[in-house]
Amino acid sequence: MAEAAQRLKSLVEQLLGVPLPVRIRAWDGSQAGPPGAPALVVRNRRAVRRLLFKPGELGLARAWVAGDLDIEGDLYAALDLMSELVWERGEDTRTLLQMVRDPEVRAAARGLVKVAGLPLPPAPPREEVRRTRTHLHTKRSDRRAISHHYDVGNDFYEIVLGPSMVYSCAYWPAPDATLEKAQRDKLELICRKLSLTTGQRLLDVGCGWGSLAIHAAREYGVNVVGITLSQEQAAYARKRVADEGLTDRVEIRVQDYRDVPDGPYDAIASVGMAEHVGAERYLEYAEDLYRLLKPGGRLLNHQIARRPQCDESSYSVDEFIDAYVFPDGELAPLGSTVGQLERAGFEVRDVEAIREHYGLTLRRWVANLEADWPRAMRLAGPGRARVWRLYMAACALAFEHNRIGVNQVLAVRTPEGGESGMPLRARTWGA
Repeated sequence: MAEAAQRLKSLVEQLLGVPLPVRIRAWDGSQAGPPGAPALVVRNRRAVRRLLFKPGELGLARAWVAGDLDIEGDLYAALDLMSELVWERGEDTRTLLQMVRDPEVRAAARGLVKVAGLPLPPAPPREEVRRTRTHLHTKRSDRRAISHHYDVGNDFYEIVLGPSMVYSCAYWPAPDATLEKAQRDKLELICRKLSLTTGQRLLDVGCGWGSLAIHAAREYGVNVVGITLSQEQAAYARKRVADEGLTDRVEIRVQDYRDVPDGPYDAIASVGMAEHVGAERYLEYAEDLYRLLKPGGRLLNHQIARRPQCDESSYSVDEFIDAYVFPDGELAPLGSTVGQLERAGFEVRDVEAIREHYGLTLRRWVANLEADWPRAMRLAGPGRARVWRLYMAACALAFEHNRIGVNQVLAVRTPEGGESGMPLRARTWGA
């Protein structure tokens, strides 16, 4: 039998109908593929079985998380090259039936079965979320989804996020700035857009580890209620608030946005939270925030957006992200988000696209993770650490290539008289 790497390369190219852009290094030490290209390391036959039983993105993800697959060389370059095979094969219009009827495809599949060995489906890695999708975005399911993503361990997130402990897109003055400077600039930008002043009440929806709440209270003298569904985040944020001496101004609650009883607030910030709401709940979410805001109050909604599709009914959640990263998370096009906010009663006053900023942010997070990789694996487990490395690197490329974006939408609950309270030149972000 030929060396495993050359055999795998030939069979995969036969299945795909195109040359492989990366090298393959197999479990027997053999290599095949373009010299100098990043290598896809196939550590064992189990990796092949995973792909046979679950072809496509999820099979690759399972093999990666389990440690059956790895990448040798530049991670970003490898993902970029492989994206054309895994995520961008829309030009291949053959149906599954047509592919099965193709004698070459059938022969290649039989060849892979021989290479894979005993044809038993490996169990999914324990990091994979196992659930039905029949009751999305109930309060109970949202708590479970948030816990899966955020209750990984605060020590692990300290490695990834650095001292700022801000888990959303930073706002970069220059590409070579520090992550901490860029995150502080983002918090400052939000506070200026909301025109915060001493004594006001701010609701921070999805407050994370408390960074925005602390910044707003300390620098602007506002009273903040921060809400999260993560017990670990809340405990960490409360300690930070106490250490800053701000317990008289900042309250951190474990609470669903649908259960906040004590409006109205002068301003509301929702940063990196709306992606968890879900399409069927988004209008309810917008209406709840509108209800909680006083007339003339401002909402700053910071949210990732996907590109719109010709047929929106064909949208499906990314398999890897849904199974391993953000269960039940959904992305919406910017126009849909703005439309839902307007339907709820808001006047949308400004939209700032900061897509390039997220690519820079994610690359810094990946660098932080890789710089302390052994400790990260001890804290979160090898599988979970691999999940985070893959998803952050892949998302960095998605932002850089305009597959997804991120936007800050500033909206006002404008009173009936029409006085929005906005300056004539809003981009100066004056009071």
